[in-house]
Amino acid sequence: MSTTAMGKRLEGKTVVVTGASSGIGRSTAFEFARTSPKNLKLVLTARRKDVLEQIAKDINAEVGDGVKVLPVQLDVSKPDEVRGFVAGLPEEFREIDVLVNNAGLVKGVARAPEIAEQDMQIMFDTNVTGLINMTQAVLPTYLKRADGGRGDIINVGSIAGREPYVGGSIYCATKAAVRSFNESLRKELVHTRVRVMEIDPGQVETEFSVVRFYGDKAKADAVYAGCEPLTPDDIAEVIVFVAGRRENVVVADTMILPSHQGGCTVVHKKSS
Repeated sequence: MSTTAMGKRLEGKTVVVTGASSGIGRSTAFEFARTSPKNLKLVLTARRKDVLEQIAKDINAEVGDGVKVLPVQLDVSKPDEVRGFVAGLPEEFREIDVLVNNAGLVKGVARAPEIAEQDMQIMFDTNVTGLINMTQAVLPTYLKRADGGRGDIINVGSIAGREPYVGGSIYCATKAAVRSFNESLRKELVHTRVRVMEIDPGQVETEFSVVRFYGDKAKADAVYAGCEPLTPDDIAEVIVFVAGRRENVVVADTMILPSHQGGCTVVHKKSS
């Protein structure tokens, strides 16, 4: 198995991916493993540990045992769990090099004044507070390294953080908060070698829409009818690409759209 320059730069690193049980997180785990199969440690977190354990087996079946995969049950919306995350890792996995803050969700399409408080709470707790708490849990490891610190924080935002849309006010607000936090953090750490980078996907087909419609698959599928959304693999490739740049290269801001999408409003292609 030949290793690319990018694969060599990732060799020996420890990568944490949150929300790794499905969608973009799952694809990101596989993409890191495929890119640097000889010597990599992957810490995969999500609420569903059984799913993570199966993903770990599938990764090792595909690339071999050069990639060590550690499944960790973690709900980023619970501050107590996040606080003990790094200390709770086996020692060989504690020297984290890359954090991919991917865990996130959307609930409902309600407009004010009918937005459920519970939906608001879970979106902010997961998408904003969870992401910030994970960053703060991992950052001390980065900053204690020689020559001003080193490590990557890759935040998965959304086009929704740049362009709010009807029926998405809370989700859009959470992703705008991620964007602001990301930019502030990057400027605060610019004197270090810690890289802070954001990936903003457009329309991607994942379990995301099923969660939005409280498990209604038919409604979720209707979102993608008549158009060709991005796949989780498309986003995973970009996440691994930015992590695999030379240390001095910071891909600070990336927006990835399917060809039919001009903004948050999607143009549906007519079927021939």
